[in-house]
Amino acid sequence: MNPDELEVAPGFQHEELQGQTWAAETEEDLRAGLEKAFDYRGDITLTRRDGSVIEGYLFDRFSGVTLHDSYIRIMPQNTTDRVKVRYSEVAGLAFTGRDTASGKSWDAWVKKYTEKKAAGEKNIELKPENLD
Repeated sequence: MNPDELEVAPGFQHEELQGQTWAAETEEDLRAGLEKAFDYRGDITLTRRDGSVIEGYLFDRFSGVTLHDSYIRIMPQNTTDRVKVRYSEVAGLAFTGRDTASGKSWDAWVKKYTEKKAAGEKNIELKPENLD
């Protein structure tokens, strides 16, 4: 058994969801969309069945047996409030916020470092991108 091989695990490929909309046409479709929204690293725009809209970050969800028993929790933009929304209230959602981790990976960091080192730069410092 080679320990180096054991430490290499396949990565997780995130979907490019930024800018996409998700219509909640079936229960399965709604559940799948909300799971994707939970894994998304940016803000979403949620449309309720009553027509109201919430823009913010989906930070928690509970998937119960029924849509009425299931809920998500969102931190709306520009407030410290937390809003709980039942799955049964959701008409659709859009991935409207910038995916803050898009394109960020160890491979990208190493590539930039290697390019700078090959160019002869000294004291190489790679700083994180400004998120604003």
